[in-house]
Amino acid sequence: MKIAGAYWQGDENRQQMTRLYGVSFPKQKELNQYLEMLEEAKKRDHRQLGAEMELFMFSEKVGAGLPIWLPKGTALRTRLEDFLKKEQIKRGYQPVITPHIAKKELYVTSGHYEKYGEDSFQPIHTPREGEEFLLKPMNCPHHCEVYGNRPHSYKELPIRIAEFGTVYRYEQSGELHGLTRVRGFTQDDAHIFCTPDQLKEEFLNVLDLTTHVINKLGFDDFTAQISLRDPDNKEKYIGSDENWEKAEKAIIDATKEVGLKTTTELGEAAFYGPKLDFMIKDALGRSWQLGTIQVDYNLPERFELEYIGADNATHRPVMIHRAPFGSMERFIGVLIEHCAGKFPLWLTPDQFAILPISERFIDYCEEIKDALAVHDIQGIIDNRNEKIGRKIRDTWAKKIPVMLIVGDKEVEEKKISVRLQGEDGDKGSMTLDEFVTFFKAML
Repeated sequence: MKIAGAYWQGDENRQQMTRLYGVSFPKQKELNQYLEMLEEAKKRDHRQLGAEMELFMFSEKVGAGLPIWLPKGTALRTRLEDFLKKEQIKRGYQPVITPHIAKKELYVTSGHYEKYGEDSFQPIHTPREGEEFLLKPMNCPHHCEVYGNRPHSYKELPIRIAEFGTVYRYEQSGELHGLTRVRGFTQDDAHIFCTPDQLKEEFLNVLDLTTHVINKLGFDDFTAQISLRDPDNKEKYIGSDENWEKAEKAIIDATKEVGLKTTTELGEAAFYGPKLDFMIKDALGRSWQLGTIQVDYNLPERFELEYIGADNATHRPVMIHRAPFGSMERFIGVLIEHCAGKFPLWLTPDQFAILPISERFIDYCEEIKDALAVHDIQGIIDNRNEKIGRKIRDTWAKKIPVMLIVGDKEVEEKKISVRLQGEDGDKGSMTLDEFVTFFKAML
């Protein structure tokens, strides 16, 4: 299938070799299906579509694996974030913002430095001797500090802290791949601090939110993977057997209660707790690990987090880590390939393109664009000196779902001619109010 350079045992100081990639199937039909899938995957490649649709870019001067979001990609990402923020506010989450760097000691306390130190960027040394900072590899230690900022009563719990927090992890250059494998990415992170009695209900609430997000984005084929620790290699993890048993039982019991289809994988847990990972299949049948929910008894111990219980004594809260999207970059990369760049209408950066037949109609087009913006309907005007046929073809190529064509008749009648992508796309002439009603009915 292809060849690539590879270092012996992954060590760049050792001799370079050539890796050969091949596939084999028991039947020719299966091989043909696989090759057809690869061809379709090429057409859907998020790196190519992202460049064509002007969503994101990479710059060698900025650095490999560090995506830059262009205006259209920023609009797409902002719509995703706003959608989740509204859902979180409904469910009692409190937003916070934490720094992109922190003292090394923070990650030593959490255990991340011991477990992930080699995958982090090298410490940043300040002018002050002996002072070391790290680029943030995880948001959870920062959120533990937020919780520990002041005393808490059991009456305040659960406390739900949310942040779209950007983190940095070093990846070998050969492992980088568009948005799906990067060195800097943003997690739709949240951490819930609750009493042990509240754990089950909070976990089920997070499960409900995560499945709502997945379904809203059109991923209707997924499996929830219960990721447990490896019982034969407990040195990889922190915390007592008792804490792990309680955390694993909580996830297993909650998924059974709602009848969720699950698989179980040993050795796939985070170093601080078991997880429920969402393995999502895209339109080509490929499986991706996106959202995650984790139960953690161990970080609250390491950070000595407490609350005052009804008995007036101090108790340790339980922590739930959750990220329905997982990584914004990875999620959007998968979404681009899943829908081949044709996003749901509510998410599309340019929801319409106004195509004037002549430059004489530009002023009327501007009026339409401004009026639609009041209703949070966003789009562009194609004011190039091109024939209308060329404008229509270019609009479809850009995956813009709605065309509004303006000529003499539309200006005279104060209407717009509406066309949608696909067959039977001509929807005739509408007044502005009629179009707003029509558009919102499609959302």
